[in-house]
Amino acid sequence: MSELLKNIDARTKLAGTNKLEILLFSLGPDSRTGRCETFGINVFKVREVMRTPPITSAPEMPSAVEGMVSLRGALVPVVDLARYAGVQSDTPRDIMIVTEYAGHTQGFLVEGVDTILRLDWSQMRVPPDMLMAEMGGLVTAVTELADGRLVMMMDVEKVLSDTTNYDDDLVFRSIKPLDKPELTVFFADDSIVARKQITRTLEAMGVKYVSAINGREAWVELEKMANYAQAAGRKASDMISLVLTDVEMPEMDGYILTKKIKSDPRFVGVPVIMHSSLSGMSNQQLGKSVGVDEYVAKFEAQRLSEVLTRRLLGTEPVLQPA
Repeated sequence: MSELLKNIDARTKLAGTNKLEILLFSLGPDSRTGRCETFGINVFKVREVMRTPPITSAPEMPSAVEGMVSLRGALVPVVDLARYAGVQSDTPRDIMIVTEYAGHTQGFLVEGVDTILRLDWSQMRVPPDMLMAEMGGLVTAVTELADGRLVMMMDVEKVLSDTTNYDDDLVFRSIKPLDKPELTVFFADDSIVARKQITRTLEAMGVKYVSAINGREAWVELEKMANYAQAAGRKASDMISLVLTDVEMPEMDGYILTKKIKSDPRFVGVPVIMHSSLSGMSNQQLGKSVGVDEYVAKFEAQRLSEVLTRRLLGTEPVLQPA
């Protein structure tokens, strides 16, 4: 599996083409249903796959956190994904997927990994409402394989949020309101956790917002707003002050959404901020190549509010490293 993952950096060329590669994995057969479901995670988030090393437990950890391991001198928390997802399986989780995103590294225990699959984001569908409700937003997208299996993409941000005890209320209270009721931010993100965090940031800033759960939905709504503005003899920028977009989203990713906005003359004067856990320089450069005005790594509410404030108030644009 290390051979499959060693060229991850080269895979950044997929971004901007609405394509992605996902690592397929299983959590073992669920004793309640007898089924062994297939899950997926974006390869961009995977640092390595390894046999599970000895795990040291610690007191007062969330129930799904098995403990921690030492990887090259760094202490890494380990989450039992089956326990977290409510899969009742006695199969040993001997494989650990080491993930890295938004400045955090953690290990996910799984029953086994399958392969890396290249897909188009248009093949990834938004889960049915019933599945979303049942799994609490854990699954952000679903796709069907050639053999008929359904693959469920896990929201890694939600796993991190639910398995850490970080209290961010103080951060949101420290955000200063802009006192600009005429401003409106349009944001797109498929993660229920990210949408909640963005909403709290904008509400702390006193800024109105409109949201979408993926790039395609965002583009449909943005076109409606632009058409309305045009019919009323106004500019789209009179209605939309700024667009904030995630990168990874089913149906249409943030790179394609940005391309569409930046190539449409109706949106002249509307800055696009990319907000993603894929915070590596290669991803930032790809964002810049499709016209993004700035790139902000998830999730730092104070940093996000600072960038939004600067852009909304018209300060000189600078592409900042995440």
